[in-house]
Amino acid sequence: MTRMQSIYLVGPMGAGKSTIGRLLSAELKLEFYDSDKVIEQRCGANIPWIFDMEGEAGFREREEQSIDDLTQMSGIVLATGGGVIMRESNRNHLSARGIVVYLCTSVEQQLVRTARDKNRPLLQADNPEKILRDLFAVRDPLYRSIADIIIETDQHNPRWVVQELKKRIKDL
Repeated sequence: MTRMQSIYLVGPMGAGKSTIGRLLSAELKLEFYDSDKVIEQRCGANIPWIFDMEGEAGFREREEQSIDDLTQMSGIVLATGGGVIMRESNRNHLSARGIVVYLCTSVEQQLVRTARDKNRPLLQADNPEKILRDLFAVRDPLYRSIADIIIETDQHNPRWVVQELKKRIKDL
């Protein structure tokens, strides 16, 4: 891996992007960013508020600008939001400007990891499992289409995933 190469973590909500991103950035001594946190800082409001006030389309506009800005930085680890791959410009920026890692996880694991999280507007519904399955059907092929590395996170703790990623990144 070249010293200035950035690593972008993509995958569904609950895949471990933020947790693994923080650990990986510490291991590689790279700066860590979470695109959702960057959007919240820039906006001065949390994601549910942005969704309430501007809808998903408004949020996606903010996300697209943040992804463009963040992917122009070098030598970072970036955890992205689950829906980042829905916009072609985001997919293009991520795949052209760094190493894309798809942290893949099952819907069952997502349900466990997101059960009590009120900061996920798309899951504030009667049937979160159906929502997650529908999202997976649409998004999984998109994640795979830009991934340089695909790693399953279900049966593994974050430290194992980080060590595995370090090996795979070195092999690229």
